[in-house]
Amino acid sequence: MRMRSSLWLVLLLAAAPAFAQETPKPDEEPVIASSDDPDAAETAPAKVPLEEIRRYVSVFNAVKEAYVEPVDDKKLMHSAIRGLLLDLDPHSTYFDKSDAEEFDEQANGSYAGIGVELMTQADNTLKVIAPIDDTPAKRAGIKAGDVIVAVDGKPLPSDDSMSPLRGEPGSKVRLTIVREGKDKPFDVELVRENIRIASVDSRLLEPGYGYVRIKAFQADTGADFQKQVDALQAKGKLRGLVLDLRSNPGGLLTAAVQVADDLLDKGTIVSTRGRIPISDSEFKATPGDRLDGAPVVVLVDAGSASASEVLAGALHDNKRARIVGSRTFGKGSVQTVLPLDNGDSVKLTTARYYTPSGKSIQASGIVPDVAFQPEVQAPRLIKDGDKTFQVIDDKGSVIDFSEAALPGHLRGDDEGKEGYAVGDVLDGDGYIAKALAELKKPGVTAQAEKPTSKR
Repeated sequence: MRMRSSLWLVLLLAAAPAFAQETPKPDEEPVIASSDDPDAAETAPAKVPLEEIRRYVSVFNAVKEAYVEPVDDKKLMHSAIRGLLLDLDPHSTYFDKSDAEEFDEQANGSYAGIGVELMTQADNTLKVIAPIDDTPAKRAGIKAGDVIVAVDGKPLPSDDSMSPLRGEPGSKVRLTIVREGKDKPFDVELVRENIRIASVDSRLLEPGYGYVRIKAFQADTGADFQKQVDALQAKGKLRGLVLDLRSNPGGLLTAAVQVADDLLDKGTIVSTRGRIPISDSEFKATPGDRLDGAPVVVLVDAGSASASEVLAGALHDNKRARIVGSRTFGKGSVQTVLPLDNGDSVKLTTARYYTPSGKSIQASGIVPDVAFQPEVQAPRLIKDGDKTFQVIDDKGSVIDFSEAALPGHLRGDDEGKEGYAVGDVLDGDGYIAKALAELKKPGVTAQAEKPTSKR
């Protein structure tokens, strides 16, 4: 019904066996490590610290016996499990069975809901990362950066703030939204529907110049991209392509790799590195370029995240494309979905990804070669050295539309540098025209040798 706070950069690694090998057999006692062994966490990371388990049981019993109202055991355990992941980073979370099923549906591009990418904030409100094209949210005028504070007039529940958005297709839902520049919250009514996302659109901007927009990276995005490019080529040989990744919240890493491979003749696309060997991987391009070396310009903005940044970084570092627009969101981490025996799952951050040049864009994003300014200048987020991010507009409002401003985010390699400023959300067709103008300029990046076309 809605997309998760993962921004959809999910590498579905077969990691479960690596973890399962540490699980004791049914007739064995679990291995317990004493908490007064300072090296226990390093030498035996799978062992459970006995003193910390005792502490948890004590708190659990205190809540059960003394809290002002009765507390359901299952609800209390779920809260404890979610709390275990809460302080790791904003993208690690626990999925119960229904959440896991919805997550799978969304990765496949079909689900019931309003069509918006959301992230749960520390105060339990929902921040809009991006509305999805041609969905109830987009048609209702919901914008990136909006904050949902209530649904149908009720505050969002603490255990699962997204649950009130669920409902049958055709049912109505009323969102209370806080928006920068608005003096007070306002309501928007939407009708839920079956969301079937066509992740790739295309058209000719003018003879010889194509335009492809990728809205999200789903299981079929790579195949759809190939079909759209081939359809454009059938109308006449392309002299250049504008690839629009604005407000694309990401998705399946493998889909982004496939698109990059279709535009690259050789070179590294992306690599990932984590603490366990299975998290370390490298993807390389295979020979052949679907555009036969025609130049490419990639249009990005502050809503371009995760898999979008993988693709933009791959094309830029391989000198295959010029990046235009605004600094991207800066989500450079990989989440692995680990299924549990009871049907639930843990979505855990297991690695960082690196562009071909070896750069991690975590918390810094990709800086465009050519920056576009928003038509209406938005408040900006500034970081000076190691000082805290502060962004204040003329009305004293605060904005934090970037990975670097999320509480508990993984620290990036470039954090602390002077002059960091968050990117802007660039809405409208005017930026497509600007990107086309850049595409036509002499010296736009293209491969020196004409490769063999991939078909």
